[in-house]
Amino acid sequence: MSIIYDSDAKTFTIHTANTSYQMQVDKFGYLLHLYYGKRNQGNINWGLVYADRGFSVNPYDAGQDRTYSLDFLPQEYPGQGDGDFRSPAIILRDKKGTFGSEFKYKGYEIKAGKYGLDGLPAVYASDEEAETLVIDLVNERLGARVSLYYGVLPQLDIITRAAVITNEGKDPFTVERFRTASLDMPAGRYDLHTFYGRHTMERQHERMSLGHNSVSIGSRRGMSSHQYNPFVILSDPDTSEISGRCWAMEFVYSGGFAAEAERDQYDQVRMQMGLSEDRFSYPVKPGENLTAPEVIMTFSSEGFEKMSHALHRCIRRHVCRGKFRDIARPVLLNSWEASYFDFDGVSLLELAKQAKELDMEMLVVDDGWFGNRFDDNRALGDWTANEEKLGGSLGGLISRVNNMGLKFGIWMEPEMISEDSDLYRAHPDWALTVPDKKPARGRSQLVLDMSRDDVREYVYDSVCNVLDSGNIEYLKWDYNSCITDVYSRSADDQGKVLYDYMTGLYEVLEKLNEKYPDVMIEGCSGGGGRFDAGMLYYTPQIWCSDTTDAVDRHYIQYGTSFGYPSSAVGSHVSACPNHQTGRVTPLKTRGTVAVSGSFGYELDPARMSEEEKAEVREQIRGFHAVNGLVRNGDYYRLADPFAEDCSAWAYVSEDGSEALISAVIMQNHGNMHNVFVKARGLTPGSVYRDMRTGRMYAADALMDLGMPLAQPHGDAESYVFHLERVQKA
Repeated sequence: MSIIYDSDAKTFTIHTANTSYQMQVDKFGYLLHLYYGKRNQGNINWGLVYADRGFSVNPYDAGQDRTYSLDFLPQEYPGQGDGDFRSPAIILRDKKGTFGSEFKYKGYEIKAGKYGLDGLPAVYASDEEAETLVIDLVNERLGARVSLYYGVLPQLDIITRAAVITNEGKDPFTVERFRTASLDMPAGRYDLHTFYGRHTMERQHERMSLGHNSVSIGSRRGMSSHQYNPFVILSDPDTSEISGRCWAMEFVYSGGFAAEAERDQYDQVRMQMGLSEDRFSYPVKPGENLTAPEVIMTFSSEGFEKMSHALHRCIRRHVCRGKFRDIARPVLLNSWEASYFDFDGVSLLELAKQAKELDMEMLVVDDGWFGNRFDDNRALGDWTANEEKLGGSLGGLISRVNNMGLKFGIWMEPEMISEDSDLYRAHPDWALTVPDKKPARGRSQLVLDMSRDDVREYVYDSVCNVLDSGNIEYLKWDYNSCITDVYSRSADDQGKVLYDYMTGLYEVLEKLNEKYPDVMIEGCSGGGGRFDAGMLYYTPQIWCSDTTDAVDRHYIQYGTSFGYPSSAVGSHVSACPNHQTGRVTPLKTRGTVAVSGSFGYELDPARMSEEEKAEVREQIRGFHAVNGLVRNGDYYRLADPFAEDCSAWAYVSEDGSEALISAVIMQNHGNMHNVFVKARGLTPGSVYRDMRTGRMYAADALMDLGMPLAQPHGDAESYVFHLERVQKA
């Protein structure tokens, strides 16, 4: 049993292979948090310290005992109005407009398997792989019950959290804040790690010492955003890749979020994650409930590397689903950077011919194939093929591409609408706009109101009509505008719209996954603006960033790797000078970086030399040779591109029999010093052979001294070593 309830001590203990999590129902019925860390045995309630601290409010039930205050006691799910002035996890407003959301213990249930969430993505697992704990807390005054869900995957050191609030009273109340997970830490010094960015430069790792303040990140954009990723880490100040403690929270949700870390007056730290409060005010009527999306948590006492391995395995095996979870994805050529909007049926077939000659496996037709779409100012929502532009029907084009021996994929942006479109002229009320206010527009487009049944029906039918037009095996689902104006003509309360938008989107994606199990959907939002575990439940890979520049991709993919596996990363080789940065990098380096993901191309092969074409064929052969290792191996960050002369990373199979070590020296200098890359994860005492050169390497020396890199002949030169174990200790 991974979940234990001690009825005498009233403690709940969750054990995984290497961690323990413990909480206690105290004498007043409050659920206190006791411990989350390295695996332990027994009760840890001795860690609670009581003292009379001036100006700390005492709950009424404590009577004259001034040593009892929730102002400093660690809580499992802190409410509001009980004397705790730190950040509450939940805020409720009753029908009179008053606030107060203190909750006390009611009961629990332990069951086999992993809970699911109605209408929301969540980690899944078999009854043999997981257990679930549900703890009920109640607020008698409001008739509110909060059910705290804990999913335990013990072999992965993963604990998931979710919360459901139910109105069991006679009057409605409104949820003004709903955070899924709250974690109280004892006094100490901690670092907070966040992953900030912008369009074309997402998920940049930032580490800061947490002072006496509250640090919060989040998104008010209607999506998880380019600016902040819904993933945070708390660590000790000296934690490194291979040593020290760290705690991670990752949100399984694609809309607005909030994450906060607060260090209080007693040096205690509270870390939380949940829904954004921006334009969120959700009424819950008697008999109704509301669910806070899932948070994945893990703890490592052996540094960030072990933390990442746990998250990678969880997402690969227990978040991503369907046929494409475990198989190699086709090497594709996307038309976007090859021609942008300037293409027709003849040029697309020529692009397909070039792709086939280079051993690519799929042609993806990007933006511009439908309606009056000759630029990005019009036609979104009119999902009918422009047959004049394509030289015939979409189905005919697909057949011709298939006859060349290529698969076919297509781009759509189903959640968006252009004002210059037949759809908008017929249904202007379907766009999210505020009455009597001119809308704010991004990329000359508006957002469809996915909280509406009729809009969801239209979006679903439109996508189905496209997918039914021919043998389409890949759909790139894009989303290129933030939600700025929030008003729904079908909502009884506007504070519901953003949440209902996201559950509406998930509903459509779920139906499409069920109807088209052989179509791989790749998520995209201007690249990585919606790169989160929620989307990975429906789309097994996400276009990592709109920048295809190999140097910038080092920084982006480095930050991404802390919380997400390489199997989720959409990554392509593009032309040089790069279309986003103007930078020129070697074709080999572009391939080395792109192999650490789904792998594909974003260029016009007709503009390549014969030497470059030969190198592309070799890249594709190399990709197929290592793709299983990249998708399923353990990932190691061997060098930090923000702090070192090179960027280096490795994949090692779980049994240690195979390894792929990649490195890029970012800048060359005159008479440059030698650069060594120290491997990790190899089998100690073993010998490995370089599969290209045949050279033998002692594993311990590779992990201690490191692999020397030859002197570079320019900036961004790359190195790849594919190793197999030939002698085991």
